[in-house]
Amino acid sequence: MAVVRKNVLKDTAACQAFISGVKLLKAEDSTFSTTDFGIAGPPAKVRTYDLFVIWHILAMRTAVPPGGDPDIRNAAHLGPIFLPWHRMMLSLMEANLQRVLGDPAFGLPYWDWTDDTGHGDPTDSDLWKPSRMGGSGPAPFGGTVTDGPFAFDEADPGTFRVRITANSTLNMIRTSRGLRRALGVDVSTVPSKADVDALFDVRSPSGDPALATYDFEPWDGSSIGFRNRLEGFIPFGLHNLVHVFVGRDMGLASSPNDPVFYLHHCNVDRIWERWMDHNGRNYLPDQSAPAILRGHRLKDPIVSPLGSAATPETVLDPTSLYTYDQLS
Repeated sequence: MAVVRKNVLKDTAACQAFISGVKLLKAEDSTFSTTDFGIAGPPAKVRTYDLFVIWHILAMRTAVPPGGDPDIRNAAHLGPIFLPWHRMMLSLMEANLQRVLGDPAFGLPYWDWTDDTGHGDPTDSDLWKPSRMGGSGPAPFGGTVTDGPFAFDEADPGTFRVRITANSTLNMIRTSRGLRRALGVDVSTVPSKADVDALFDVRSPSGDPALATYDFEPWDGSSIGFRNRLEGFIPFGLHNLVHVFVGRDMGLASSPNDPVFYLHHCNVDRIWERWMDHNGRNYLPDQSAPAILRGHRLKDPIVSPLGSAATPETVLDPTSLYTYDQLS
């Protein structure tokens, strides 16, 4: 039976279950060690939650095509695979949360950031209250989170601790520090309802007819179409804007260190599901595209060190696994 994903700002039970599950995964040793991923230092067990951080870093440094430039197109971003890759990641996180919570009906909650616009400063959103995700680091530039369920206490061995991050060349490094945020420091707002609704206005001349198509050549951060508009490269906004708004750890290749990553990407996935409700469960490029797009075509395996293989084609219809309480 499909689970229902609900709005984290409107469903306290879903929010609290998410927090509890994240903490359990943070405390659970996986079967992997740091040496399995070439991380320098003495071997250490990798916590289950941190496997997802590692996966994200590995995907970001995996160029498509092999030997290319991951800053132009990589295995999870800057191309058509962006939405299927993150859908698969969310589904595996959701399954792990269900397992540790002992609750097969648990659905990942989403953060509808449009709820935080039009009502003053979005840094004052209920999401950042101590009873939910906790707030920013100290003013004016942000830093280590000091309140809420993910606040850092150096003396507490059970505190929420960032253990894996990446340097500027995307090499993974071990650390032991608190979660960092800088809410509203680099940009002061999050996307509005009008920004999201514009994705569905395909009427000329007021809207953009290209948004009725999933993606276009050259299949990267310069493309027109729905995927790149939602990913937020042209124009800058939507998905990318939210990462920058939260800041610090959310601005890095290791952004899944911040549990808000999952609430954010769950909302991105919800918007994609709304688009497919309007435009059909279709995806481009198909398998006839040249090998230079290997990793982004319809039937290509999604890059993952975790779980069973999936392709964009196999994740297009998730309704047997989950639905959303509302799409708009």
